[in-house]
Amino acid sequence: MSSRLNCDFDVVIVGAGAVGSAAACLLSQINHQGQSPLKIALIESQPAPNFTVEKVDPRVAALTEKTRSIFQQLGIWDAVKAKRAAAYQAMNVWDAEGTGRITFDCRQVQQPNLGHIVENSALVSSLIEQVEQQPNIELFCPSTITDYLLDDHALSISLDSGQTVTTQLLIAADGANSAVREHFQFATKQWDYQQKAIVTTIYTEQSNQKTAWQRFMPTGPLALLPLDDIEGAHCCSIVWSQDTEEAERLMALDDDAFCQALSQASEHCLGKILKTEKRHMIPLRQSHAIDYVMPRVALLGDAAHSIHPLAGQGANLGFSDALVLAEEIASAYKRQLDLGDLSLLKRYQRRRKPENLAAMAAMEGFKRLFGAQNSTIRLIRNYGLSAINGLGAIKNKLIKQAMGL
Repeated sequence: MSSRLNCDFDVVIVGAGAVGSAAACLLSQINHQGQSPLKIALIESQPAPNFTVEKVDPRVAALTEKTRSIFQQLGIWDAVKAKRAAAYQAMNVWDAEGTGRITFDCRQVQQPNLGHIVENSALVSSLIEQVEQQPNIELFCPSTITDYLLDDHALSISLDSGQTVTTQLLIAADGANSAVREHFQFATKQWDYQQKAIVTTIYTEQSNQKTAWQRFMPTGPLALLPLDDIEGAHCCSIVWSQDTEEAERLMALDDDAFCQALSQASEHCLGKILKTEKRHMIPLRQSHAIDYVMPRVALLGDAAHSIHPLAGQGANLGFSDALVLAEEIASAYKRQLDLGDLSLLKRYQRRRKPENLAAMAAMEGFKRLFGAQNSTIRLIRNYGLSAINGLGAIKNKLIKQAMGL
């Protein structure tokens, strides 16, 4: 069937966050000799975020080199760097219940850095700027979907403006609580970690040394993610995952008491914590859609899989989803196939599901391993960390995997 069905848009993406906007930009680049570019709609219910130089966004992503290369391909990496993107060159991970420690350094694999810490508002605003420059992308923002009508030939989408648009393919990039996923009744497996993550920006006595610091405690991991200095002040973004009761206790502390507790929890690896911005608390759950696709509908990023923030891989998995789906759509478009055909969408699912499941399993394994109180398990994990730290070849392979190389 020809890809040029009688639709307003070839593809409609719901969710203009980082993953959805990246998918729109990737799809806008698809072209084939003799064919016009894809017509893309990007629908977002919330106003686009504004990046401000004066204030650091507490929501950040630890972008791998593979993800950075996607943004380089899209032509937005320079815009992201011009706002704020902090390269980190090393990672220091240790066990609070022993002496086990492992360090990673970009020089071990002849790379200039391990990745970049980027604020969500810097990333999304740069992507939206790129979206607005593409003549084949129409942005509906803010706009809410009120209904869907699916048939064999197209999908009709009703908007709160009273407008109805039709498309071959609907891509859900509307996050872990995806309304699209719920509407089309995708089955999921979900579990609650009985934990919450505290996220904020902190100011430290000592420089972060362009190093990501992570301490594993029985009640959850603490990550200090390096940011560039702001007006001479040393900054980090933190993700402090704790059992729910403990997280709520920490949130109830005043700023001085919280900074003191954080200084102790980080073992003063950056000296005293001098100041904290407003704290936010996020429930930690893991979910995975049994299927990512159905006829004319595909799930992307957190709408398909949400993961414990232990290693900061959630956003990178979503960007890899977007890249692979764009590759499959490009292949189908070149052959003038129906972009909503289930066989096409299943190829995307087959390529992405194994990596996403493996990442989720690894994070679950880490959480259980470092949460275990058994003395034998503690001894083994401490020995294991120290042993791997001394094995150059294995450690270098782990570094490259973490960078997506």
